[in-house]
Amino acid sequence: MKPIEKMPQTIRDHLKVPTELFELQVKQLLKYHVKDPRTFYNGDDVWQVPMELYGQEQIPVEPYHITAQLKETKVSEFLLLQPLSPLSRPNLSAWLAARSDGVNYGQLVLLRFPSETTIYGPEQIQALINQDPDISQQFSLWDRAGSQVIQGNLLVLPLGKSLLYVEPVYLKASKGGLPTLTRVVVSDGKKIIMAENLMDGVNALVDEN
Repeated sequence: MKPIEKMPQTIRDHLKVPTELFELQVKQLLKYHVKDPRTFYNGDDVWQVPMELYGQEQIPVEPYHITAQLKETKVSEFLLLQPLSPLSRPNLSAWLAARSDGVNYGQLVLLRFPSETTIYGPEQIQALINQDPDISQQFSLWDRAGSQVIQGNLLVLPLGKSLLYVEPVYLKASKGGLPTLTRVVVSDGKKIIMAENLMDGVNALVDEN
């Protein structure tokens, strides 16, 4: 065992918080974010990892890496992010980020969303996507054309004082083959846009607001 200062800088520049360690920290946070003893023992403010639709299966949202800006800095940094929901409810209550850059390596940042405002979770956004007439019609056309539509992992990204939801859409031949990225769906929680790439989707989302 050696101090991290002995590690060559070229390697230190690429360190990232281990996902397995972060998942353990998230598991503890689900209950132990509560500071009021009465609330804690009553179990009134327990969180859970939200669910999402991947392909045709409901799965827990796994932590994912993004490059984004935190509140206290204008410099983008490498983060490992986990959205969190209230127990048995689909909306978002917070997200937890692990920092990996420089002296901030290993630091955890918790952003709690205002309780008086409903922030949509992955399940709710995916329901809006699948209820959109144009998108659902396109999905049906692809399915009838011998392809299988696969809705990929939905990412909840911090963007200034707002959130941006991004979901890739893949097509896979029914008789085999590798999935191919075909479309990207973006949302600000109000509007849903499906475009050929992320930039076109974000531009269209901005134009509609």
